[in-house]
Amino acid sequence: MSSVPRRTRRRTYAFLASAAGLATAAALATALPADAREEHRPHHPGRYQDVQLLSFNDLHGNLEPPSGSSGRVSELQPDGTTKTIDAGGVEYLATHLRQARKGHPYSVTAAGGDLVGASPLLSGLFHDEPTVEALNKLDLDVTSVGNHEFDEGARELARLQNGGCHPKDGCYTDQEFEGADFPYLAANVQDDQTGKPILKPYWVWKKNGVKIGFIGVTLEGTPGVVSAEGVKGLSFKDETETINKYAKVLQRQGVQSIVALIHEGGYPASGSYNYDCDSPGAGDGISGPIVDIAKNVTPAVDALVTGHTHQAYVCTVPDPSGRPRMVTSASSFGRLYTDTTLTYDRRTGDIVRTAVNSANHVVTRDVPKARDITDLIGKWNTLAAPIGNRPIGYISGDIGNTGTESPMGDLVADAQLAHGRELDPKTSLALMNPGGVRAGLTYAAKGAEGDGVVTYAEGFTVQPFANTVNLVDLTGAQLVQALKEQVSGPNEASPRILQPSAGLTYTLDLTKSGADRVVTDSIRLNGAPIDPAATYRVAMNAFLAGGGDGFPSLGQGKNPLVGADDLAALVKYLTANSTPASPIAPPAANRITINK
Repeated sequence: MSSVPRRTRRRTYAFLASAAGLATAAALATALPADAREEHRPHHPGRYQDVQLLSFNDLHGNLEPPSGSSGRVSELQPDGTTKTIDAGGVEYLATHLRQARKGHPYSVTAAGGDLVGASPLLSGLFHDEPTVEALNKLDLDVTSVGNHEFDEGARELARLQNGGCHPKDGCYTDQEFEGADFPYLAANVQDDQTGKPILKPYWVWKKNGVKIGFIGVTLEGTPGVVSAEGVKGLSFKDETETINKYAKVLQRQGVQSIVALIHEGGYPASGSYNYDCDSPGAGDGISGPIVDIAKNVTPAVDALVTGHTHQAYVCTVPDPSGRPRMVTSASSFGRLYTDTTLTYDRRTGDIVRTAVNSANHVVTRDVPKARDITDLIGKWNTLAAPIGNRPIGYISGDIGNTGTESPMGDLVADAQLAHGRELDPKTSLALMNPGGVRAGLTYAAKGAEGDGVVTYAEGFTVQPFANTVNLVDLTGAQLVQALKEQVSGPNEASPRILQPSAGLTYTLDLTKSGADRVVTDSIRLNGAPIDPAATYRVAMNAFLAGGGDGFPSLGQGKNPLVGADDLAALVKYLTANSTPASPIAPPAANRITINK
């Protein structure tokens, strides 16, 4: 083993690792002057140099191929139909990235946040050390933070960056965790005491005179989607203002080519990863928060790598000067990566914007697995197996987590109601935020456990946050108001429908707008109308009890009681209510009646 520190060694050859891109040479040749084709003459570089930017986002610790719909992408076919493709798994992502880099000596790999957090057991059980180790092996160069990087607070994020053993759980192997080889960028996350960013705001990639600056931000609304403990003592600043501020800093340092890594995103008009986002026509393109950000970020920024919404898109959005600028996102869970060609002008030090090409590529599972990643997964699986393989329940069919009301969401709510009634028999109902139901349960066996068996690892994947189940008293009026907050206020444009426990029923009328979409007269608990003046004991996770996800009414509860964590509640419910001979059937997801 060489005595050179691993990080130094990785940095030394990271930029020599051959790198990769789109078949855009012909397109670029037509867009550029003739000397652009001189590209790689030794000692006499031409004026223009193609730089390959590989990017991905929202991995969420999915080292192994995700199961169910989380492990598939939709591909638009030439005849207008769609095809579903199995995708994801870091063993395959590594192979795809390494193949993509071949023949591209100028290549940089960047990410858009949420690489860790809400992770499956294989990574989450070990505070996401396995994912950071895998990302080091992928030769990731730089990433922005996302909201999930704050799930365990700023101190734990600093440990993922710098290394060291976990303060409570210690070291998991005989080697101390070394931390990330790549910088986490957090330009808009300030320490309230110092007024300075908690991590580096930007980073510059350099090779043979080519310089590209990266600025990383997370969404300004991070405190609304992370537990209060995780963001204590931190302020999250406006994304656009922050990027514009640091673009000037980079320009003063002589860096004219700039890429923004933004953990905020949009919603494309199509769910197919290869949809032409720039095709003309009503309803095309993207919508959502990233559009306003893209329209207002300084023209000094040449491309935006985005995330958070788990969507796939490669779009152009005009910058403030009216010039088209590339905005990309590679879905989630390592199912896609984006390959962007940035053409660098050595004379100006800037990117030739007209020549930027980009496309999303599927991380298919028909390529060889990367052996070093397989070994890494095997090492951590050996440590996780005794815990993860334990059966916790039995199901008679797939229990999905998609839809306005999902079977898995209902099951989680029922589990929290049961736990609430153990704590206080007066508990009336439970509400679960849909974003906290991270996966469904699949009937087919993932390992040797047998079909229909739910393992602890599978339960962990559904409920990875370690939120406590809390009880609070709400008036009937507050409860009705909370249901209306699903479709109004901050949730009006993109509704967040709480998953209800059995007995709570109502109608959602999508033909109406705002709070009127919840039909007040239809709300029933065990068949009886909600009494605005009565008090109801309600179970929910600590995140919702703090008013998270845009539910301030839930944060007004009285007489709080803190129970066990949400995963423990789910495990207990599955164990108590299912046997091999009498498995749980998927809930019908018919508690909310939807009028369209």
